[in-house]
Amino acid sequence: MNFKSLASILFIFALFPFTFSAAPDSEEETSPPPLRILEIDDTFKIKNVGGPELSPDGKWVAYTVTTRDFEKNRSKTRIWMMATDNGEPIPMTVEAVSSRAPKFSRDGKKLYFLSARNGGKSQMWSLNLVHGGEAQQVTSLKRGVSSINFSRDEKKLLLVLKDPDPDKVDKDSANKGGKDSPKKWPKGKPWVIDRLQFKADYTGYLDHRRNHVYVYDIESKKLTQVTSGDYDDYSPAWSHDGKTIAFVSNRTEEPDGNYNTDIWLVGADNADKGKSLIQLTTSPGADNSPKWHPNGKFIAYTSAPDVEGSNYATNHLAVIGSQGGESRLLNEDLDRNVSGLEFSEDGKYIYFNLEDSGENHIARIPANGGKITRLIAGQISAGAFSLADNGALVARISKPKLPGELFIAGKHGLRQLTHVNKEHFSRIKLGETEEIHYKSHDGLEIEGFITKPPSFNPAFRYPTLLLIHGGPISQYSYSFSFEAQLFAANGYVVVRSNPRGSSGYGRDFCFALYQGWGEKDYRDVLAAVDRAIELGYADPDRLGVGGFSYGGILTNYIITQTDRFKGAVSGAGSGLYTAMYGHDMWLRWYEEEFGLPWENRELWERLSPFNYVQNVTTPTLFACGEKDWNMPVQNSEQLYQALRRRGITTRLVVYPGEHHGGWTTAHEKDFLERRLAWYDQYVKGEASGKK
Repeated sequence: MNFKSLASILFIFALFPFTFSAAPDSEEETSPPPLRILEIDDTFKIKNVGGPELSPDGKWVAYTVTTRDFEKNRSKTRIWMMATDNGEPIPMTVEAVSSRAPKFSRDGKKLYFLSARNGGKSQMWSLNLVHGGEAQQVTSLKRGVSSINFSRDEKKLLLVLKDPDPDKVDKDSANKGGKDSPKKWPKGKPWVIDRLQFKADYTGYLDHRRNHVYVYDIESKKLTQVTSGDYDDYSPAWSHDGKTIAFVSNRTEEPDGNYNTDIWLVGADNADKGKSLIQLTTSPGADNSPKWHPNGKFIAYTSAPDVEGSNYATNHLAVIGSQGGESRLLNEDLDRNVSGLEFSEDGKYIYFNLEDSGENHIARIPANGGKITRLIAGQISAGAFSLADNGALVARISKPKLPGELFIAGKHGLRQLTHVNKEHFSRIKLGETEEIHYKSHDGLEIEGFITKPPSFNPAFRYPTLLLIHGGPISQYSYSFSFEAQLFAANGYVVVRSNPRGSSGYGRDFCFALYQGWGEKDYRDVLAAVDRAIELGYADPDRLGVGGFSYGGILTNYIITQTDRFKGAVSGAGSGLYTAMYGHDMWLRWYEEEFGLPWENRELWERLSPFNYVQNVTTPTLFACGEKDWNMPVQNSEQLYQALRRRGITTRLVVYPGEHHGGWTTAHEKDFLERRLAWYDQYVKGEASGKK
């Protein structure tokens, strides 16, 4: 790609004019304003940098920047581009309309992206990087385009589309709509349920409309369905010759009852909607994310063959011949989760994301197996990355005091490319985050993080908050945490722990939580608080605890086991597990780990925090979204009712119309304010004005 010509440079500046400020009249030096602490409203001012997209020659990187508007309760995403040799950022799309998922053409002369304009569905557009001009719309599909998945020649797209609603007209599939008149059902048709898994958060009740793979010919505008059946198909991947598609599907007898996904193959010109398929993998566990080797002879994918480990199993890197045969795990000895697989252009290496302890790295391994090399490593959290044909590597990296920015890897280490939040944070003093290692009650070593107030005084013991992550198969990492920094800015020492069940420490550490929610991990997180007290940071008489999702579940358990905490905040947690069976969306997880409630009732009841509610003395705030079917509000209602009936200080806040996440800005701010006010009142002992 060539941007060196004067015409191209003039075009870019004409298309995206910049404003330059005149130098100040006076050369008198002015002292910078004093730094302030982080505030709640800062969460809406932090810009989010999306994953990078390198041009094939590695000289340019495209990326997105998302900004939030609190008053209008919306976000806007804009595509930018910059030279990787320290060039200036260039806006590639207009600010008024969100655009995302930039992707360079193979010759580097075009930049494709997705955008929903004129009130329609998201479609694919293209920008000519050589001659300039307005963006050109490439697709016009009724159901829209959710990702750009080109064939190698860029003549076709792979799409995953949900079966059309039989009661709605869909021109893409020639569906003419059903016969039921809207007048017959003024409040909507009844849901007729016959699936084992029958609901999901954000979606609602599930029917038999499934997600299937389609091939879209860009020139002829022909849309061809290549898979079908009462199964969901996803993660399609082109072979380099464009003749075969690998995809993921659970095609067992009862796909709603297990996690056994496999890699399947289908012809790209399949005329029978996938009735002729080849099953490539046969592991009883979860096989996902297929990537073709450039020579087409084998496929790399992630595999969790440890069926006994179930949800706690490690996702390994595996390869299998595209004609079938035995699969091989390439990182079995490492026992760490991998994701985000990419082959180098020459096919010699597989690049991937590697989760290890509280760190997230970018690594590679020879395509046939061998030594793993960590190309981006250290006390950082590296996420989405892009690999150019020449081996250039750019990744989105976050640190405890740095929200995600793009960095390029080189011989001399990492070099930061983007600085979208530099100006904003130049006026804010953040707290330092310290890594801790400590022993739990049984001698097991646990890792965690302590974030200190910005003006930390080691001679002073601070009110301390124990924050608990969700999942539970997740982890706190060396990434920027707004909530940890916010609480620290308000005078708290913030303790975050990765107890057993966390995902960055191998299969056995993760599996240690199996059939022991609360029982096996609450001592781990309490030991983190004890460590903060030993270090002289925490005031043992002013402790608070809280979390969201599984963090709320463990919070609910903790307050039934100890009175050490003066205040607790439980967000979208659970209490009486038998009441959740058939009500929330976690049927498969419950059955695989706890067994059927009428066959293994003792375990279900033993682990349920609700059954120990008579022990609670901690003032507790419960909060949940009204429409959350991940952790339904019924959980919080039951626990609130029990505490209220017992005369324990409590409050329930239900946010109308909200699911498990993605709340409106007003509700998000309100919850942050309420958490702070609750802790200030019951942990610090200060008066609270938040009702």
